[in-house]
Amino acid sequence: MSKLILVVDDEVAICQALNGILCDEGFSVITATSGNEALIKIDEEIPDLVLLDIWLPDIDGLEVLERIKARFPQMPVIMISGHANIETAVKAIKLGAYDFIEKPLSWENTIPPVNNALNFLRLTEENLQLRKKALFKYKLTGQSSAIKRVREQIKLVAPTNAWVLIRGENGTGKELVAHAIHHYSKRASGPFVEVNCAAIPEELIESELFGHEKGAFTGAYTRKRGKFDLAHGGTLFLDEIGDMSLKTQAKILRILEEQRFERVGGTRTIQVDVRVIAATNKDLEDEIEKGNFRADLYYRLNVVPIEVPPLRERKEDIPYLVKEFLQEFSSESNFGLKEIEEEAISLLKEYDWPGNVRELKNIIERLVIMVPDKVIRAADVRKTLAQKNEKGTDIFSFKTFKQAKCYFEKEFLRRKLEKYNGNISLTAQEIGLERSHLYRKLKAYGLQ
Repeated sequence: MSKLILVVDDEVAICQALNGILCDEGFSVITATSGNEALIKIDEEIPDLVLLDIWLPDIDGLEVLERIKARFPQMPVIMISGHANIETAVKAIKLGAYDFIEKPLSWENTIPPVNNALNFLRLTEENLQLRKKALFKYKLTGQSSAIKRVREQIKLVAPTNAWVLIRGENGTGKELVAHAIHHYSKRASGPFVEVNCAAIPEELIESELFGHEKGAFTGAYTRKRGKFDLAHGGTLFLDEIGDMSLKTQAKILRILEEQRFERVGGTRTIQVDVRVIAATNKDLEDEIEKGNFRADLYYRLNVVPIEVPPLRERKEDIPYLVKEFLQEFSSESNFGLKEIEEEAISLLKEYDWPGNVRELKNIIERLVIMVPDKVIRAADVRKTLAQKNEKGTDIFSFKTFKQAKCYFEKEFLRRKLEKYNGNISLTAQEIGLERSHLYRKLKAYGLQ
């Protein structure tokens, strides 16, 4: 559909001229010759953009602009005038006008500002949609008292600058909580920078966190900004903080307290404004007793503690999580929206979920892909969970080498086959077997 533009000017000739210019560019145009008429037409049709003259016979154009912005803040308004001064133009911009153009009007001074304003509107709308999606993505799903308590804690702590320590088992959603705190905070427009402390080698973590100068060490060919630098004005998420070495903990503590640091190989002090959220799956009090974690760092991070419950303690949330995951995976694939029967949900609720929400999400994704029907039934869930239990077998529990070898070979082929969604040719290419040889192996193990 073509964009609708409202032209407001008391001179009929100008309305007609602008109508011709805009229609030639593919826009739809409506016109008004007074401020009151313009406001009535905006209520009736809600245009995508308004071209508004400053001098009108009944209401001043700036007052019309204020009324438009009060009701439709996102609607772009371009002011037009033949005898306005800079003071008037500045006032119009301060009141929310997107641009200000002078008469006489032509294609050159009309169409580019109109296109720019409409592009800006499009980007604004896209940004709002992305923010809505982000907020949906980072919401905590469920109605259990445990998850409601976490949501309430997020609501209370997010608007503050308090540091937060999130604790919980792997797969419970600690990163989700950190994102939610950031998105509901006053720093939401700033960066969210994540650091997985367990994944960075000790010899590189200083460079990752603080950055380095050119030539600071072998391979440092250019200057690099660190995570603290990148998180300025936003949030720094230190995931798996319990896996950080004592040496790095000491440096982190100083920077957290002072909010300033030097890059590796540098001498210039860099000041930052960063909110820190940390997460761990370890018992830090126990790690302190063992001498693996600094007590002073723990107390600095643990301003507001949030405990994310494991899924086995909130099984009443499983139906809500399953519904959300089904919608997510169905929209991302070509399988269409699948349903799941109540008996299948009951089976999922009986399982203890050692991998927590992450494990449940993986299971639902597998069911969406592997179940050909539109409805996922109890038998499908039972089969999938049985396969998981079988995969949990300890290979060293077999008495003979032959038994262990057969189990490993069957399990290896099953996982590779699942990885390629049953495609034998791709699986054979991945593991380095002839297709015919692989086919015989699969047939022997009943994996066809």
